[in-house]
Amino acid sequence: MRAMSEETKDPEAAAEAKNGAEQLPKVEDILEALKVVKDPEIPVNVVDLGLIYNVHVNPNGVVDIEMTLTAIGCPVQDMIKADAELAVLKVPGVKGVNIDFVWSPPWTPARMTEEGKKQLRMLGFNV
Repeated sequence: MRAMSEETKDPEAAAEAKNGAEQLPKVEDILEALKVVKDPEIPVNVVDLGLIYNVHVNPNGVVDIEMTLTAIGCPVQDMIKADAELAVLKVPGVKGVNIDFVWSPPWTPARMTEEGKKQLRMLGFNV
């Protein structure tokens, strides 16, 4: 008599495990979700402002984000962090979020995307 492998003992569990591995979010999905997070002092999202330095999706579905703010000591740091965590947690496959604020290299307007610069020019900023 042939022994059953773990996969054949519980095919539903095996399929669920396989599907779970395939449902990890992509970095692009995370960045898209972060576009709803705006700096309240500058009406542009954190992605187009160039505040997101690194996004890493771990195999367990936890997302690690390195980001900065336009200035050290920004009074809305906690609010931006909470908004970013909530936005990323809505992405299918995300199990948790770790946000680390970094200050090197410092943010400059040169880090902004063309879309971010366009939005600021429409508001009268010279960038």
